[in-house]
Amino acid sequence: MTILDRPEVHRSMRDKAQPEFFSIQIARARRFHLCAKPPAGQRLCVICGGCEHCAPNYEIHRSQFPYLALEFVAGGRGQLTFKNRKLRLVPGTLFTYGQGVAHDIVTDSHKPLVKYFVDFAGKSAIEGLRAASLSPGTAIQTSAPNEVMTLFDNLVHNGLKATRYSQRICVALLDAILLKIAETRVPIGSVESSAFGTYQNCLQQLEESALRIRTLQELAEACKIDQAYLCRLFRRFGHESPYQCLLRLKMNHAAARLQTPGILVKQVATELGFNDPYHFSRVFKSVFGISPAQFVQRGQSDADASRAELAAWADDSTDNA
Repeated sequence: MTILDRPEVHRSMRDKAQPEFFSIQIARARRFHLCAKPPAGQRLCVICGGCEHCAPNYEIHRSQFPYLALEFVAGGRGQLTFKNRKLRLVPGTLFTYGQGVAHDIVTDSHKPLVKYFVDFAGKSAIEGLRAASLSPGTAIQTSAPNEVMTLFDNLVHNGLKATRYSQRICVALLDAILLKIAETRVPIGSVESSAFGTYQNCLQQLEESALRIRTLQELAEACKIDQAYLCRLFRRFGHESPYQCLLRLKMNHAAARLQTPGILVKQVATELGFNDPYHFSRVFKSVFGISPAQFVQRGQSDADASRAELAAWADDSTDNA
């Protein structure tokens, strides 16, 4: 395994340990290299990855690439070209390339790109991209750039550790990244629109006020938009309606409250604005697949089992003393 974490600017010589395709036109970078040749038949193998703060003169011009690559723009501006198709690179953009996909990546010299990347291979690699509505030579944007960046940060952190478990952890994180992209993908151009900004504001308002908001009309009024436009925003940028999002947030809170010893289902329902506990139970079951009473019972059973296991361990320790 090779670990690369190079802060130098405009190095004249390339480190012999790093792959030839690692750019030297960087201000600083955190990069790792786990595998030079992926094992035959492996489902997924992470080759390398990292985070690059590009230098003002950063330019990549390639006619091919040996692996599948996924890149995520976290900051700055730039331009991407796929087969004469030019795309603006802005924060929140994700793009992919691979064997036989010519691509040019050029940074804005005044606002240099900050981007994450992961290169990978394996018999299920293409299927993973397609599940996220990506294929080599395409680009999309995410409605949750901070969540995607957190996953990439974890990927880089674990890749740099270079332990015997790093490959498996990085594969799991790559799977998580692809799933997050599938969950939050939006068309190119979305993240720069005023509508997307309004959607983000509405989502933040909903997450902060879910416990007191009871209706979509209340949410629309809090966001200072009409209810019909609110629903259109969620259809365009989200993967659930605003009402479904509201109920999900309420039920997540309900699940946490129901773990409080001695609390009643009726009490939690009232706290969340449900006058009818039976309606609350139906909504809870629609989200989690079990009723609140079953959820509480399962939690008590798990707690009893843990206490019994702890008591047995204590008895064994006493006997051995």
